[in-house]
Amino acid sequence: MSVKRIGVLTSGGDAPGMNPCVRAVVRTALYRGLECYGIRRGWNGLITGDIVRLDEKSVSHTINRGGTILYTARSQEFMTEEGQRRAVSTCKFLGLDSIIAIGGDGTTLRIAKKAAFYDKCVLGINGGRLGFMSGLEANELSLLGNVVTGKYKVDKRMMLQADIIRENQATETFHCLNDAVVTRGDYARLIDVNIHCEERPVWDVRADGVIVSTPTGSTAYSMAAGGPVVSPETDCFVVTSICPHSLIDRSIVFPSSKALYVRVQNDVDNNSIFTADGKRPVQIDGRTVVRISKSPYVARLIKVKPDNFYEILRKKIIER
Repeated sequence: MSVKRIGVLTSGGDAPGMNPCVRAVVRTALYRGLECYGIRRGWNGLITGDIVRLDEKSVSHTINRGGTILYTARSQEFMTEEGQRRAVSTCKFLGLDSIIAIGGDGTTLRIAKKAAFYDKCVLGINGGRLGFMSGLEANELSLLGNVVTGKYKVDKRMMLQADIIRENQATETFHCLNDAVVTRGDYARLIDVNIHCEERPVWDVRADGVIVSTPTGSTAYSMAAGGPVVSPETDCFVVTSICPHSLIDRSIVFPSSKALYVRVQNDVDNNSIFTADGKRPVQIDGRTVVRISKSPYVARLIKVKPDNFYEILRKKIIER
């Protein structure tokens, strides 16, 4: 793809180094003969058209300033289909070939999911803490030129699909890059969770809940709950319980070709919660079934460096 015009934005919470990142993106773009536009106030600016042309003067004397000259915000509207439609329309109207989002794993996670629906690639620049899904760190922006010249590879990540089934009808469908979670609600007490693989009962666990993660999500909530770390090249689901009432408990790995069915058995107060990638909780009860299967969508992450997953794991988790 020939890139001629790009947009840059900052998303999520403020973090040190955002202005140097914006400055490096703009200067690299101009050096490569690209037009560069600044999208203000995160993804909300792409919806409302709050966009300005950037040149060298725009980013002069910004490297020592706190915050971000483009402002940052979390956009609830961008999480809706209408918000995404308006954002795509803005991109088409301005002729933006690519958007560079500066943020942490949360930013990359949300955008990689949305981009998967349009079969687009995402390059995340890590301005947060871990940056497992980011293609570059904030101090590696000299490598941005490789994206323009095509010197990069695309890392494909499987996603999972979660269908909320009520009275034998799928009422809501979610696509997750990290995980789908069924957990207790407001009350501090255990729930009984039953898991079937296809039609076969597999696991009954009394716990605070269960996490069904993708390989990408195995380094997130699942790992914090004691689950295994799985290479993103693997096609599987990892099921891990949260605070199980058991002396012996282990995660179970299922092939992604199988469908899992998750039910809460004894929640008399109908207070259990389902979340997809930690967003928008959905209340479920004992009559609700959560069906987990492989999503038809694939997240595509741009990788500029030759780092492999195990090097990143060692640097960001084991040695930190």
